[in-house]
Amino acid sequence: MSGRWALSFLRGEDKFNYRVAGVIIRRGHVLVCREDRDDFVYLPGGRVEIGEASDVSLAREIREELHCAGDVGRLLYSVENFFELEGVHFHEIGKYYTVNLPDDFPFPDASLAGESTTDQAPAFVSDDEGHVLRFYWVKIEPDALAGINLLPVWIRARLDDLPLQTEHLIEDER
Repeated sequence: MSGRWALSFLRGEDKFNYRVAGVIIRRGHVLVCREDRDDFVYLPGGRVEIGEASDVSLAREIREELHCAGDVGRLLYSVENFFELEGVHFHEIGKYYTVNLPDDFPFPDASLAGESTTDQAPAFVSDDEGHVLRFYWVKIEPDALAGINLLPVWIRARLDDLPLQTEHLIEDER
């Protein structure tokens, strides 16, 4: 992976991260990811690399993680987020875009009638840099999103009413 440098660095207990994420919604559910070492889930995406536009970065991450071409749409949120995770103080710049996946991307049918959780079988599994990624469709309801520990916390309340224009947010979850 020489020549590819993610815009993320650690300085003592402080970490800067420039991240992109896809808001992928289908039939009232949002696609989330759980990495094998984490006790939380997040929206699919990853770190922007040097010299890469954020929408191009997200398209690359979707191809790498979901093994399909996602149609990156409009920018929903530009976020400055401050939070702590595993003793590290994060200063993260995040860009959140709508993404449409191909119609044949796995989506369970009748089994999703109730609240979905990460206790059920994942819709898709892939490997990313030596870690197993499991993707789940979760109903867009406050209890369901809180119950799976969707991070960042601020996104939970914003998935059921996406803005018509890009919003800039400053969130302090420390």
